[in-house]
Amino acid sequence: MAERSLRGMSIGAKSLESDDNVDFAARTDIAYVCPNGHRTIVPFAEGAEPPKEWECRCGQIAHREGDQDAEDDEINKPTRTHWDMLMERRTEDELKELLEKRLQMHRDGWIPDYE
Repeated sequence: MAERSLRGMSIGAKSLESDDNVDFAARTDIAYVCPNGHRTIVPFAEGAEPPKEWECRCGQIAHREGDQDAEDDEINKPTRTHWDMLMERRTEDELKELLEKRLQMHRDGWIPDYE
């Protein structure tokens, strides 16, 4: 008789407990959108700091929905050119002196022509 009552029941695979009187942790859903337009919603524990970026299922980097304004500010930031970075390290007089020195080395044969 005992064998018949357990027949068809996969012991250990299913729980006989119910979700009654179970309090789940508070969660916040954060939406991420990738450049391809995929929208992914990821649940985070309330109070946790969600990352600004999330890897999308297509492999692209998705950003938090609504953070487009912050991205636009970063994109509009002027980029520093090679000349700007050079001018941070040298003055024009130093550059003229270095140029004249290198040209003289070239004239004297210290620097070969690559034609």
